[in-house]
Amino acid sequence: MVMGMNETTLAPPPAPAREGRHRAATPPIASRAGRLFAGAPEDPRWARPALWAILVLATALYAWNLSSLTGNTFYDAAVYSGTKSWKAFFFGALDSGSFITVDKPPFALWVMGLSARVFGYGTWQLMLPMVAVATGSVALLYRLVKRDFGVVAGTIAALTLTLTPITVAINRDTNPDPILVFLMLLGAAALLKAVRTGRLLPLVWSGVAIGFAFNTKMMQAYVVLPAFFLVHLWAANVSLGRRIRNLAVGTVALVVSSAWWMVVVDLIPAADRPYIGGSTDNTVWDLVIGYNGFGRIFGASSSVGSQGNGASFGGSASVYRMFNDIMGGQISWLIPFAAIALTGGLVLCGRAPRTDARRAALMLWGGWFVLHYLTFSLAEGTFHPYYVTAMAPGIAALAGAGGVMLYGAFKEGPVARWGWVLPGAVAVSAVWAVVLLQRVSGSGTLYTVAEIVVGLAGAAAVLGLLVGRFMQRQKPAGFAAAVAIVALLAGPAAYSASAATTASSNGTNPTAGPNTGGGMGGGPGGAPSRSGSKRSGNPPSGSGSPAGQSMGQPPSGMGGGMGGQVGSAMITYLKKHQDGASWLVAVATDQTASSIILESGQPVISMGGWSGSDNAMTLARLKSLVTSGELHYIVVSSNGGQSTNSEIATWVKKHGTAVSAYSGLYRLDAADVS
Repeated sequence: MVMGMNETTLAPPPAPAREGRHRAATPPIASRAGRLFAGAPEDPRWARPALWAILVLATALYAWNLSSLTGNTFYDAAVYSGTKSWKAFFFGALDSGSFITVDKPPFALWVMGLSARVFGYGTWQLMLPMVAVATGSVALLYRLVKRDFGVVAGTIAALTLTLTPITVAINRDTNPDPILVFLMLLGAAALLKAVRTGRLLPLVWSGVAIGFAFNTKMMQAYVVLPAFFLVHLWAANVSLGRRIRNLAVGTVALVVSSAWWMVVVDLIPAADRPYIGGSTDNTVWDLVIGYNGFGRIFGASSSVGSQGNGASFGGSASVYRMFNDIMGGQISWLIPFAAIALTGGLVLCGRAPRTDARRAALMLWGGWFVLHYLTFSLAEGTFHPYYVTAMAPGIAALAGAGGVMLYGAFKEGPVARWGWVLPGAVAVSAVWAVVLLQRVSGSGTLYTVAEIVVGLAGAAAVLGLLVGRFMQRQKPAGFAAAVAIVALLAGPAAYSASAATTASSNGTNPTAGPNTGGGMGGGPGGAPSRSGSKRSGNPPSGSGSPAGQSMGQPPSGMGGGMGGQVGSAMITYLKKHQDGASWLVAVATDQTASSIILESGQPVISMGGWSGSDNAMTLARLKSLVTSGELHYIVVSSNGGQSTNSEIATWVKKHGTAVSAYSGLYRLDAADVS
């Protein structure tokens, strides 16, 4: 998968510029800024314009029609609360009163929150850092692949990452994954530098970057660590003893940068901080190993707050999950090509020295791809399709780097050995793309056109490669390689264009392309929706929804007896009769609370966390809040519940005063507490 440029070696050294193909010799560029915009003197003339075109394309896809974007109200509410309270900001609390945290560490919330504090709360203010890090990831991947495999490989990798459908979808959302991917790529950049130079400091910075990624999405950041450790232990340009020592020091940096927030939070007395959402014992450590750790892999954990583990929004766990009806169009387009390119690239490295930079890079990107593939395919816990955006850099890097290596071997190697590998890889991937597009036939002209382009361009590319190779003609082969890029990226481009131009109502589980059904029911890809509310340039005002509109209703059977619908009319009533309380109302779940926070601009208690079964609220705590005048209103459902939630619901119905105009709403005052 490579353009037909005169770049056949695996890692071409700088060469004198040639007339017509490279820029003429010029004086050294005086500044880094000039070099940034103009590129290196030894690069082909087309290289830097192509990169800038890709970055503009990425920015356009990720930021197109910002006013139509819907975010994840769960995280949006936490960001808003963080703009009102530094305590809520630090802990990642859902509400500005800091009753309960979201079920993730707060680094992504900090990034969005700082933007909102500087520019004000609104759509573009929250999306600005997301678009910036997403485009930055494309630029960073280009640089990493280009360094070891050349300009063509870097360009292909950058374009592939830009057009990965699920990456486009999640980069237009307020979930933390774009920041996670960028930090992981920073870690990879530092690691590869440590491997090349043998120096300790880059390895330390690699550990720090992954540590910050951990504080973005916990254990998911560690998926790449086995590849990182193996690559450095094998290929670093120092002795074995130094490699082991450097890894030990880098591991210390990793642990410290990962654990500092967790340690600080867990050392603070529970009475002085919010409840840790998603945990069973109100500690971050339990969240790490339970809900956001082994529960995601094995489908269960010690965490009561991890129900939903076992609920797959991307289809059943199996090695074929990435190719099913839900996931296939999101990520699998170039998986066949990446797998063949990885295998061929490693074989081509042959008996290269241990420190060979190209093999080390292939090991890194191959490990990145394989580890994520196995983790996401076999995970039996809660799984959303957008998780796999973390796998996209590995696939993109292998498409670029491996494609260049296969093309070089295709042109120069013996016909019997390499004459069929590149055409075969293109053919397999093109056929798979046609299968994916056939699955959504009838969904629109865009996909029909893409299917035609893939079929025709794929056939032309394979035929052109074979003709050029066996007739020893360079131009047909080079042209066919360029056509192969069109064939293999036409399908992802169609899905990506759809993701960028079609407003999504599912901020919790964003996907690209047509709805293929399956999963757990609900939004695209079959996922139930934490409905994302549109954000304006102004803070919540209490008038964002039609009167009486239902918001944030928890899934049936998951409210723990504390459900209930909350609409704009009720919010207006609550604000009018808040009577100095710290919290506007207490509700069952994060879904309901986040919607009210964004509409009212007031702190709201989520008593049961995301699914309604966190032990954040106890009857004793509720009585204390009512007695102190910090809370007057609570929403409960008419049906029963289980455990503590049922106890609270029963007590509220017995001692509270029902507000007859609003079903499930009760008022409590100090005199009601016995």
